[in-house]
Amino acid sequence: MTAAQPEPDRIQRHNQFALLRERRFAPFFWTQFAGAANDNLFKFALTVLVTYQLHVAWLPPVLAGVVIGALFILPFVLFSATSGQLADKFDKATLMRVVKNLEIAIMALAAWAFMVEQVPVLLACVFLMGLHSTLFGPVKYAYLPQVLDERELTGGNGVVEAGTFVAILLGNVAGGLLVALPQLGHGYVAAACVALALAGRMAAQRIPPAPATDPGLRICWNPFRETWRNLKLAHSQVLVFRSLLGISWMWFFGATFLSNFPAFAKEVLHGNEQVASLLLVVFSVGIGMGSLLCERLSHRHVEIGLVPLGAIGMTVFAVDLYFATRGLAPPAGLGAYGGTDLAAGAVHTLRSFLAQAAHWRVMADLALLSLSAGLYSVPMYALIQLRSAPTHRARIIAANNILNALFMVASALIAGALLQSGFSIAQLFLLTGLANAAVTGAIFWLVPEYRLRFVAWVRGRG
Repeated sequence: MTAAQPEPDRIQRHNQFALLRERRFAPFFWTQFAGAANDNLFKFALTVLVTYQLHVAWLPPVLAGVVIGALFILPFVLFSATSGQLADKFDKATLMRVVKNLEIAIMALAAWAFMVEQVPVLLACVFLMGLHSTLFGPVKYAYLPQVLDERELTGGNGVVEAGTFVAILLGNVAGGLLVALPQLGHGYVAAACVALALAGRMAAQRIPPAPATDPGLRICWNPFRETWRNLKLAHSQVLVFRSLLGISWMWFFGATFLSNFPAFAKEVLHGNEQVASLLLVVFSVGIGMGSLLCERLSHRHVEIGLVPLGAIGMTVFAVDLYFATRGLAPPAGLGAYGGTDLAAGAVHTLRSFLAQAAHWRVMADLALLSLSAGLYSVPMYALIQLRSAPTHRARIIAANNILNALFMVASALIAGALLQSGFSIAQLFLLTGLANAAVTGAIFWLVPEYRLRFVAWVRGRG
């Protein structure tokens, strides 16, 4: 047993939250937390800026979220293979510090662009923050199995996933609220982005050494050749590769919802920026709750029987979300004779939105849909970390990021094409839920271990 791994009796005593008191986990957790918060504060503030505040002729509001999401994901396609090699070759703590230095430089440029309302520069910074996350991803998921025991892996991943989505929640809420402040909003967003980048760098300084797992690796700088090599490496392990496809589908599913929340709030729910932020709050809390539930439901082991349970919930609540949004009307105003008329062009504030019972069904569907996505994803991540060879683990994670990126770019392209062809956002969500049933059903058919473990888990709960 290495020095980084805990003694078995400590594993029995600790729950997943105890890791937040340990140096092998806590500084890493707060480093990735600050990075995720910054990514989403910046992206959501920019989305709100383009959707509600600035008129940009070449970027229609309905496509703003899709375009920003695609730009953020593109570096994952181009540079994940290289980042996986770097994470296997070098000390992971050192790499995380270098990546945080890059984040500070990018956010300084973005701060200036917010102050002078330079949308092209802000979009370039979206791409650069995608590069920052591309470099961090393989390090993040290869670090955990290097410092956690098998019985801690599901719980550790659950805490990281929950923390990531809480960071997404806080980042999105802060971005939406700050950018909406009259006159001072853009300055506050600029300051917050730089401050979070600095906070992440400070946390990274305390991450203990995580030695290279393949220090003799020769870096191949050709991203296309290495991307193909990484995908072949992942494909050689059938269970791992099909699990990578399952995770990538989850990101397709999630990206379709997250990137369209501002337009969904405006066009379907007739709400303002605060309503858009509320949707992100509900979605993020649901993901976090589902991720944290995994350790309890799996009895502190890697239990892939939870994956089909999550897939079922993702479809059921996505379909119900479509029916929950049918017939929703904009706010009513006072009519000439004391009655109520629908106010032309009026939008719901947070208070008026919460005052209508029909909207609570929408929020319940989003919460349960995202909780199901947490149950679906955490066991898959833990399985990949556990079954991948330590010397190639970061490159397998890089292959996962490549596939995730391709699926998310496909999500942006397909969503954009459907919206441009006349589909409503509610119909887009319905189609995504139905597609989820087909895709995950095919994965479980090809990998019987998932459905067999699901049956065993259900019987064990009976």
